[in-house]
Amino acid sequence: MSLPFYQRHHEHYDRAYRHKALSSTVSQYQKETKSKSAVYAQGSAAYARGSAAYRHSSAAGFSLDSSAAYSHGSSSLSTSSAAYSHASESINKLAAAYRLGSEAYSFGLKNSNLMIEDQSYKMSPKAKRAKQSLISEDKENEALDYSVPIFTGRQVNISGITDTEEERIKESAAYVAKRNLFATGEGVSVSKVAKTTSEEEHHEKKSRKVAIRESAERVAMKKTLEETQAFHRKLNQDKLLHAPEFIIEPRSHTIWEKENVRFNCSVAGWPEPRVTWYKNNVPIDVQAHPGKYIIQSRYGLHSLEITECEFDDTAQYHASAMNVKGEVSVYASLVVKRYKGEIDASLLHGRNLSLSPFAVTPHGYASRFEISFVDKFDVAFGREGETMSLGCTVVINPDIKRFKPDIEWYRNGVLITPSKWVQMQWSGERASLTLTHANKEDEGLYTLRVAMGEYYEEYSGYVFVRDADAEIPGAPGAPLDVQCLDANKDYVIVSWKQPAVDGGNPILGYFIDRCEVGTSHWTQCNENPVKFARFPVTGLIEGRSYIFRVRAVNKAGVSLPSRVSEPVAALDPADRARLRSHPSAPWTGQIIVTEEEPAEGVVPGPPTDLQVIEATKNYVVLSWKPPGQRGHEGIMYFVEKCVAGTEDWQRVNTEIPVKSPRFAVFDLSEGKSYCFRVRCCNSAGIGEPSEATEATVVDDKLDIPKAPGRIMPTRNTDTSVVVTWTEPPDAKELVGYYIESSVEGSGRWEPCNNNPVKGTRFVCHGLSTGEKYIFRVRAVNAAGLSEFSQESEPIEVKAAIGGGLLHGVCPELSGKAAGLTDHTTSWEGMHEASQPIFDTDALLKCNAKFNRETLPSSCGKLGSTGDSNTRGVVEDAVTSAPQKVAAKQASKSRPGDLLTVEKVTKKKDTAAPSPPYDIVVLESVRDSMVLGWKQPEAIGGTEITGYYVNYREVVDGVPGKWKEANIKAVADRAYRIENLKENMVYQFQVAAANLAGVGAPSKPSKSFKCEEWTIAVPGPPHDVKCTEVRKDSLVLLWKEPVYSGRTPVVGYYVDMKETEAKEERWRSVNEKPLQKKYLKIGGLTQGVSYVFRVRAANQAGVGKPSDVTDAVIAETRPGTKEVVVDVDDNGVISLNFECDQMSPDSKFIWSKNYEPIEDDSRLNIDTKGGKSKLSFKNLGEDDLGIYSCIVTDTDGVSSSYTIDEEEMKRLLALSHERQFPTVPLISELAVEILEKGEVRFWLQAEKLSGNAKANFVFNDKEIFNGEKYKMKVDKNTGLVEMIMDKLEEKDEGTYTFQLQDGKATNQSSLVLIGDGRLICIMQGVGPHFVDKLGWEVTDECNVMLKCKVANIKKETHIVWYKDDREIMVDEEHDFKDGVCTLLISEFSKKDAGTYEVILKDDRGKDSSELKLKDTAFADLMNEVCRRIALSATDLKIQSTAEGIRLYSYVTYYVEDLRVGWVHNDTQIKFTDRMRTGVTGEQIWLQINEPTPQDKGRYIMELFDGSTTHTKTVDLSGQGRPFPLLTSSLYRARVLGGLPDVVTIQEGKALNLSCTVWGDPTPEVSWLKNEKSFVSDANCILRFESGKNVSFSISTVSTQDSGKYSIVVKNKYGTETSDVTVSVYIPEEERESEQEKKQ
Repeated sequence: MSLPFYQRHHEHYDRAYRHKALSSTVSQYQKETKSKSAVYAQGSAAYARGSAAYRHSSAAGFSLDSSAAYSHGSSSLSTSSAAYSHASESINKLAAAYRLGSEAYSFGLKNSNLMIEDQSYKMSPKAKRAKQSLISEDKENEALDYSVPIFTGRQVNISGITDTEEERIKESAAYVAKRNLFATGEGVSVSKVAKTTSEEEHHEKKSRKVAIRESAERVAMKKTLEETQAFHRKLNQDKLLHAPEFIIEPRSHTIWEKENVRFNCSVAGWPEPRVTWYKNNVPIDVQAHPGKYIIQSRYGLHSLEITECEFDDTAQYHASAMNVKGEVSVYASLVVKRYKGEIDASLLHGRNLSLSPFAVTPHGYASRFEISFVDKFDVAFGREGETMSLGCTVVINPDIKRFKPDIEWYRNGVLITPSKWVQMQWSGERASLTLTHANKEDEGLYTLRVAMGEYYEEYSGYVFVRDADAEIPGAPGAPLDVQCLDANKDYVIVSWKQPAVDGGNPILGYFIDRCEVGTSHWTQCNENPVKFARFPVTGLIEGRSYIFRVRAVNKAGVSLPSRVSEPVAALDPADRARLRSHPSAPWTGQIIVTEEEPAEGVVPGPPTDLQVIEATKNYVVLSWKPPGQRGHEGIMYFVEKCVAGTEDWQRVNTEIPVKSPRFAVFDLSEGKSYCFRVRCCNSAGIGEPSEATEATVVDDKLDIPKAPGRIMPTRNTDTSVVVTWTEPPDAKELVGYYIESSVEGSGRWEPCNNNPVKGTRFVCHGLSTGEKYIFRVRAVNAAGLSEFSQESEPIEVKAAIGGGLLHGVCPELSGKAAGLTDHTTSWEGMHEASQPIFDTDALLKCNAKFNRETLPSSCGKLGSTGDSNTRGVVEDAVTSAPQKVAAKQASKSRPGDLLTVEKVTKKKDTAAPSPPYDIVVLESVRDSMVLGWKQPEAIGGTEITGYYVNYREVVDGVPGKWKEANIKAVADRAYRIENLKENMVYQFQVAAANLAGVGAPSKPSKSFKCEEWTIAVPGPPHDVKCTEVRKDSLVLLWKEPVYSGRTPVVGYYVDMKETEAKEERWRSVNEKPLQKKYLKIGGLTQGVSYVFRVRAANQAGVGKPSDVTDAVIAETRPGTKEVVVDVDDNGVISLNFECDQMSPDSKFIWSKNYEPIEDDSRLNIDTKGGKSKLSFKNLGEDDLGIYSCIVTDTDGVSSSYTIDEEEMKRLLALSHERQFPTVPLISELAVEILEKGEVRFWLQAEKLSGNAKANFVFNDKEIFNGEKYKMKVDKNTGLVEMIMDKLEEKDEGTYTFQLQDGKATNQSSLVLIGDGRLICIMQGVGPHFVDKLGWEVTDECNVMLKCKVANIKKETHIVWYKDDREIMVDEEHDFKDGVCTLLISEFSKKDAGTYEVILKDDRGKDSSELKLKDTAFADLMNEVCRRIALSATDLKIQSTAEGIRLYSYVTYYVEDLRVGWVHNDTQIKFTDRMRTGVTGEQIWLQINEPTPQDKGRYIMELFDGSTTHTKTVDLSGQGRPFPLLTSSLYRARVLGGLPDVVTIQEGKALNLSCTVWGDPTPEVSWLKNEKSFVSDANCILRFESGKNVSFSISTVSTQDSGKYSIVVKNKYGTETSDVTVSVYIPEEERESEQEKKQ
């Protein structure tokens, strides 16, 4: 087997980087080499012994120094050639014998001092981590002084090698051939020898013939040695591997324009370095600039030539040389000077200038570039594997030779770059693009952009690529768009898109194949097909690059493979990021992985952040972060799993080493839950496991999408149809959609696209004119393909009105496609050709020739019409929010309904809308303005799909030419126009569009100046409209202003006046600002016409009013109907609205609080004919609000219904009653003893119908009329009774009467159990409970246990128990009203337990029990907390010494009542300065040392477990509370500085100081021992600068001891601070004084 030279006879220093196959190959090769060397060594030894004498005599013929040098050279090349390896001892011994003339030869080499080293060829020092090389098998444990450095690497073959690479390969091949020559024995090696003095010298006589032969051999051997030594001396000139080094560096140049310049350099290094040239750190692409740059490399001389230099060529250039040993760069600058007076060509080619739409010509005057396309490409259809070509002839006028156009191609809005798949040519007149091997990934919208400076024109056309013929009939199409995600050291995720064609059988799954770059061997990665369109591939080799492909499989067979993915390297993401952050020369195909010296003995810590990033039925993908503690040594990971709920951990990767912090776990049981954890290991041991993941269910987390809805085809051209649909509900991670078409009645479906399209609109091409087609759509995501949608209605293929210009659309684009559609104006004429048509006559001419003044087609030439040589609209027309809601609600309409929007395709009596009007400016900044306008009065019989805005400059009152502001129609009646000129005056016009076409534009607006609005108040609200007009009321709606001023909008004011009234008659409707953006205005006079306007307000004031609404007459039009609420027999609550004024295009649109209902999870909307019903699934507090319904395409038909809390309760009660009707009872089931000992059970209902019936049940068994029981039902009186002849012990149990009257039911039960109730009845009815023990919370927030009793007499006793312990009651109960009660005051957790009450007297006893634990106790405490919260008083403010206290009183406080505080809508975080607490019944918030930031609105929140109760107080500076805040803020205070106690020695000086504050400046006074104290000669008091206070005593004495107080005072308050001064006498002085006294 052949091996890389650096791996022969050497083991890799890090086995973690060696593949198993490579390891086994190296081991086998070493064994074979050793065995061959041993045999050859024995033969050579025999020959050496037979000619010992002659060797001695011929020793002088060899140079000792040369041989020694050669020996060292051979050793240094041990990694290059087996002839110089450690296994060729015999040849070394022979050469040593010739050189030294030894008398005897020893098989094993001994240590010798005869080793001679040639200093001219010094070896490199010993490698840091390489394993030591051994010279012979007899000396296994003896290390040499040098060993060859080993590196980990792999040469990767790359297709398409350059000339330089080919030369290097040839030289390497010659080197290997020469090496093999010496390895086979023809070369010789010299090694160390040692003399053996114990052997005797022998001299033999030889004949002349033998002597001549040996002499000839000696001469030949010498010649061979000299040639070999010379060859390796040359080969070893750079010590085998040598980093690049520049011998000659390029120099900088300064030249004139149009001159040529050349940079030259030469570089040395081994292997031969590759040189790359850069301009401003960007690699120079010769193919991108043909003829501009010429790069040459000849005989080690490298050059870069730049022809006809321009001013833009001024830059820094550098050459980068790189080989496996490193990279080095040299720099040079180029300055291109321009002749004085030369034209600045950057005006044409600069991409960052916005000067004018005119190009400067060499003649010095301005002219417009006219770019037109001739011989254009059409919509193209191809098949996979074919070659396709697109091309256009470009005519540019004027033709300026020195200025060349920029030719760019885009696919779906993404710039295309040349590759092996795509080739682009520009001949000077014709631009062409060739797809050398078309694939489905190439399908899309192709756009040719021709740019002359800032001005450009575009032409677009769609390219369809169908599947190639399958090799196996019935096999599916090939998958597409294979990508590699999340690549790591040994792991990568491969994703793809499912094909549109399944071959007639469902796709069972996909096979993923991989191939190492540079080889052609494909390996299948998965044994079983996977259905999910993502798959983790593991087991990659670090440092190697791979490509991937995917094949689909169904019952018929396997598809053709997909296009291969881009190559991906198995590298750590950190290494890849590091390579990207340090750009270098192009990759040579070799990745070198090195590693530092490991840290000995460091056991790695546990990984962190372990999580499941993907889970499917087939696998689970884990991700984690490496541990922080791991040393410098590489680590591996062990993954463990266990079934959730157990601790039976099993190692997953027992055979596969895991280096990446990612791992895919297979072979899991579907539906089971698993937990996972990871351990790290290195040579020091296995670390602790990470934290286990949460339980993960093995199942697909991503569901297959549901089918799209509302498939609607629209005529486009003679060969194409526009298909629209709605997105499936709850769709996640959609890849796109596949559309299929079928000729009506044929039953054969054909795909319209083979690459999933984004968006919900697509133009289906290639249809037959005059045929009727039906369409269907399916959605695609990684989980699979959805079911097909319902089939559309048939549509005949023929051109629409206007020749198909209004089809609007190709597939929606994503990503960079927005760059083609998001239009911002730059300079005049730039997009003039794409202005919309406003000529309705031209629209009606199907064969009209469209020039620059016509509306462009959005996707180039689609079919026979719609050529686009403009920047066309490539995205869908935007649908407004109400339209989206209407579509969503209409999609739920029943099929076959004549009035649903599915009939919108019939457009017989439609026309373009009338012009919009009343254009106003809503916001203006330096370079953009926001416009608003009103909807056209006539919409043309169908809904408006969007608006187009034009603008023009007005200079000195003279208007310029109209330019378009938007290419894509805008749905809202507000639009921002960007890139305007500051301080320029503009006029605007707007045109509306519907399915019939684009209407006439509005009249030019007033002139508006584009300048920055700096006003503090908000701008005007917009889109003000009236709805629900009645004779005395209406509802006004508006949208918030675009410009909010300097502070946010806080509310709105509505003004109104009669239409004919003067301006001064405007009056405000509301006194306080409205937070909502709607208002119901009442009190109108019937028949009077009104107008309205709205103003926004913020903290700075009230802003400019909105535009005035159209005049509205207060009247209820005939036939007006209201929304009606209904509760059906099943208890379903619904709102119903009916309209008899609908057109075929009318739709019902429901809204909540006049906002579109986006989330319909709580609602069901059903529309049938002229009726629409909104049903609530589960009416609750989340459903409170105003529900309104408008009917589009009518004269303002609308109505609303308000559901507040009271209405909700009423409806819920009514719903329950309808859903579960009951038979009302006058009395519950009762029992009495008759005279003859008979027992009578009876109850009475309020009313019973003739169909009523009763069932009698005893102990869950029905009893019937007979000897023991006599039953009777009186339907007139509602009396139901049962008489039992006598009562016995066996009659103990439960008696139940069940009533049913139609749907209504009811029942009542009575229990006779034990020696209590049963004995009572047998003896005569004794005391018993009518109502069992229950509870209620009083208004004083106390808990009262109560029950209702009957048959009580004076001797009856009542006893209360809690948890089987009797409760002592102070007063005896009088059984007033037959109710027994037990009052528990200030109920809390300590009162939880089981309560029991017992009634007893001589007739018997009865008991009732109530458990107040767990849920029952929580319910009771919630009610207690609710009552406590309701008892809270209003918040009050108290000024304290520390600041301000906000407080409220409650009846009493319990811990279950949660208290929170909010300041200015922000939850307060409590600190030492701001804290809360409870003192007795007072709940307070203390604000210490308040500041102006503490002003505002404070809310105390009391949460009772289900509801939050609030109390509010305002500290905003207005009203009564503000003086208290001001008092706290500005009152006099001592800020600090004084200690509490001062101890000082007598005779010392005392100095105290502090700082005071207040506004106004406070007065300062001092007290000593509570008495006034003033300054004197000994004590000096100072008050300086209104804030600094000092207290000084020059010499203190014991008389100065005492309590000193500083008092500061101003009009807001007084504060006192105390300090105690203690003066002591030293012990020595005290003793001396005492002696003096004595």
